Amino acid sequence: MAQFNLGWMYTNGKGVPQDYSEAVKWFRKAAEQIDFEAMSNLGVAYENGQGVPQDYISAYMWYDLAAPGFKPAA
Repeated sequence: MAQFNLGWMYTNGKGVPQDYSEAVKWFRKAAEQIDFEAMSNLGVAYENGQGVPQDYISAYMWYDLAAPGFKPAA
């Protein structure tokens, strides 16, 4: 959870300078610990080329890995 939060902070520039590459680093660490939201954010990063080269295949992969953890709003 802390790793995801750091990724979010770097993505949004909250308390730290905005740095997409640093955000990807922290989201990847969280994803390695099965954080589905971090996986989804990695998909966004690859889809938009934020902190990583734009790569739709990698984006799809991360979205697909995140899908089991998706919980629609009630």
